[in-house]
Amino acid sequence: MCGMALERAVATGEETTDPELREMTLRLICGVIFVVPLMLLAMGPMIGLPVADQIPTRASQWLQLVLAVTIVLGCGWPLLTRGLASLRTGRLNMFTLIAGGVFAACGFSCMAVIAPEWFPDSFRDAATGMPDLFFDAAGMIVVLVLLGQVLELRARRLTGTAIRDLLALTPDTAHLLTLDGEQDVPLEAVQPGNRLRVRPGEKIPVDGRVVEGKSHVDESLVTGEPVPVVKQCQDRLIGGTVNGTGSLVMLAEQVGQETVLARIVALVSQAQRSRPPIQRLADRVAAIFVPIVLGIAAITFISWLLLGPEPALSTAVIRAVAVLVVACPCAVGLATPMSIVVGVGRAARLGILFRDATALETLAGIDRLLIDKTGTLTQGRPAVTDLIPFLATDPDDLLATAAAVEAASEHPLATAIVAAARERQLVVPAVTAFTATVGGGVSGMVKETVVAVGSLDFLAQKGTPQTMCDAAAEHARPLRQQGKTVFFVACDARLIGLLAVTDPIKLEAASTLARLQQAGVTPCMLTGDHADSATVVAKQLGIDCVAASLTPQAKHDRVLALQAAGHRVAVAGDGVNDAPALAAADVGMAMGTGSDVAIETAAVTLAGGDVAGIERAQRLSRSVLRNIRQNLTLAFAYNCLGIPLAAGLFVPMLGERWQLDPMVAAAAMSLSSLAVIANALRLRHAAA
Repeated sequence: MCGMALERAVATGEETTDPELREMTLRLICGVIFVVPLMLLAMGPMIGLPVADQIPTRASQWLQLVLAVTIVLGCGWPLLTRGLASLRTGRLNMFTLIAGGVFAACGFSCMAVIAPEWFPDSFRDAATGMPDLFFDAAGMIVVLVLLGQVLELRARRLTGTAIRDLLALTPDTAHLLTLDGEQDVPLEAVQPGNRLRVRPGEKIPVDGRVVEGKSHVDESLVTGEPVPVVKQCQDRLIGGTVNGTGSLVMLAEQVGQETVLARIVALVSQAQRSRPPIQRLADRVAAIFVPIVLGIAAITFISWLLLGPEPALSTAVIRAVAVLVVACPCAVGLATPMSIVVGVGRAARLGILFRDATALETLAGIDRLLIDKTGTLTQGRPAVTDLIPFLATDPDDLLATAAAVEAASEHPLATAIVAAARERQLVVPAVTAFTATVGGGVSGMVKETVVAVGSLDFLAQKGTPQTMCDAAAEHARPLRQQGKTVFFVACDARLIGLLAVTDPIKLEAASTLARLQQAGVTPCMLTGDHADSATVVAKQLGIDCVAASLTPQAKHDRVLALQAAGHRVAVAGDGVNDAPALAAADVGMAMGTGSDVAIETAAVTLAGGDVAGIERAQRLSRSVLRNIRQNLTLAFAYNCLGIPLAAGLFVPMLGERWQLDPMVAAAAMSLSSLAVIANALRLRHAAA
């Protein structure tokens, strides 16, 4: 219907070539090659180029005709067919204006070169005795539009990267357990009911349940949280998540397209193929403007044919073509692209990367922001926040002792403890006889002392008296109410203190959300984390709407529900688990410090992971949209003033002076374009 190439309806992990992009790029290159000499021939006499004196006028005109027809019919053929398709389907858009303007400018100029005698003296240049030509306008319109198409196609091609990255999360093979032993089989051969072994450090192949073993599993794919989850008998496993240090035997339940990861891929693919609800402002205006211009041209032709002076036919043709020429969408075609180009450049300098112009326009109208917690509102890097020593222990000694044991652990929170010791430049002693208990803690020999770090139950199993554990629990209670994770440290079964670890909130998060609320955008936190932790963070940030323990499907459904209620929804996140919601939203915004899948899925990337960029991007998008409206007003105002003059409306009353000479029309088109460009350049200082 729109004349553009079809998109795949079924997502695949294969990287395929884009024939439309290749074709448009080739047409653009050829267009640039031909338009350069065309502009030199057309503009040479005006700016005094030597080439203008070396080529006879008629030869120059015929060369311009050949070059322009080559550009219009050769390079710009797809644009013309889309314009014709819009007339055939009744869905008038920018391609209608482009095709009409190109046909008018090029057709008028071809007539002027082939049959100059058809034109009255008033439409001839005094120096050359020939009508003015508009080949340069026709050629430049085609080249500029081709450039825009190439940029759009390149942006669309990147959407396939997100699908390929998602599909790469699953392993190629699985370890199948049979009566004859263990054998490796392709993932496609796994069936529901199969028993599979998952070795330490491997990705879980399909969805299922644990039937033997115990381990930590990194489920950040689903929850977005960095803390691995303990998995033991009958606990659910999700394909694509990563097993920790333990060995597991699982029972396969969902395979192929039924897995959680496959459903995420399907949701992302479907949302990426869909179109945002907002349509381009220029297209909506063009739907009214184009038929009006065509109607005015037809009325002009008939009126001058029946009522005009001799030669009536020649005068009627010239007047009608003049209407179409003056309505040529030079300024209209520049109105949106110039604002977008300058706006996107300004955004890049602010660390905001827009995938396409649609996101830049749509972001201006959002009224709901669904925002992930970990890595978006918080730093995504656990850190030690509290050190509470017991028994007159020095805080640095407490941290160094804990870090000594945790240095041998692969747990993410252990990394935070070690990092805190390094920040304080503490000497971390070596550990021997290290052991790790899944879901409990770690222990080892440090300076001939048995050190244990973990939960109170773990320390009690290591011989710590219950009375000491009960007293320590009272110290930990207020920390846990703040959503922090608490580690207890014991030396030779005596508690020497505790450490609290949390993911700090980004400094600018609260002020950013407050400014968004003042701008009419309601924030809501969506997270896979537990409700207690999420509520604590939301309270600190002044967020009233909180939804916790959500799966990727649930986040996606929240977006669809708000859209169905008439809201314009933006989603901000950083993890693979956010990908379906990012893709389904009117605008998806990913932290540049997050996962590659989130970045490739989202329409906007905040390069530095700066949450304040959300508010800046929304403010900039409003400035760009306002600038586009101003440009379109300037462009269409030129048309509204120029069309009556071109139609000769004032000639019967005020005389021949009140008609639009082609040279004046060309100058007016240039001035309108310059006005649009100058207005767009003001965006270089927007959203400061």
